[in-house]
Amino acid sequence: MTTTPPRTHTERGLRTRGKLLAAAEEVFLAHGFHDASVVKITERAGVSQGTFYLYFASKQRLFDELVTDLNRRVRHAMSDGAARGRTRVESELLGFEAFFRFTADHPALYRVIRQAELVSPEAQHLHYSRILDGYVQALTAAREAGEIGDLDPEVTAWALMGIGEIIGMRWVLWEGRRQVPPEVIAEVGRLIGRLLAPAPDGGA
Repeated sequence: MTTTPPRTHTERGLRTRGKLLAAAEEVFLAHGFHDASVVKITERAGVSQGTFYLYFASKQRLFDELVTDLNRRVRHAMSDGAARGRTRVESELLGFEAFFRFTADHPALYRVIRQAELVSPEAQHLHYSRILDGYVQALTAAREAGEIGDLDPEVTAWALMGIGEIIGMRWVLWEGRRQVPPEVIAEVGRLIGRLLAPAPDGGA
């Protein structure tokens, strides 16, 4: 059984690991998985190939861990944004805005997750599942509190995730913006408000 050398867990080791993940993010964005190489990644990170293999068994393993790393960071950003909301709709919009800012800073998120469909389907499924879990919990709580309609939390979560991802692609990724235009955010807010609104009579 292969074990991770203890020195990779030191402060210096964690910095090196972070440099490799940051370099991989840039290289996979620029070249894609198949044209990326350990050589390109280590050159970008400023470390030797021997050092690379102290941290990752292969390019595939690094790719999988990059998906996990991007997922953790984007979920943290979205959760921090959403936590400032006073209503579920406001929380959704603040979470979206945090997602858009993260995408502007890390455009590799889109390319890496889409490449994962062919390169590492399990990593892609895990990415979306972890985002879904947080959404379902928040929507379930809002439904039980009567703040939103009697909606299926999982279906609603997938719909909201789709809105955020495609809006971000259109107005942030394609146009190189830091943020989605205010008028687009306002329209998204109206759509989400109608989607989540409780029935006028308080029923389903």
